Amino acid sequence: MSLGGPYRRGGKRRGPAKVPTPEEIARGLKELKGLAAPNANYRERSLALHGMICAKCAREFTAQDRHLLTVHHKDGNDRNNPADGSNWENLCVYCHEDEHSRQRLADYLTGRDGS
Repeated sequence: MSLGGPYRRGGKRRGPAKVPTPEEIARGLKELKGLAAPNANYRERSLALHGMICAKCAREFTAQDRHLLTVHHKDGNDRNNPADGSNWENLCVYCHEDEHSRQRLADYLTGRDGS
């Protein structure tokens, strides 16, 4: 029985894999980011359109705590991202959780949750 490829006797051995330079890595990352969905940056667009304020509790956010502000899709479809922002509302993490827990409760009470 003969093993083919690099495992056979007398075959060519490959050297160590080439390690990419930091510039090559950066270039590759830029290419990957360019391949991302066109709607991937809807959060920044929503913050610019609607401001850094929660639409439910009216809490205002600064650059330091903006990570606590989320974008809620009014119709529940996170792929529906119109350019005018009509399907978005900025909600703080607390109001966003409240919004989704209310929907889960409504689904449960109406039997739409599958149980």
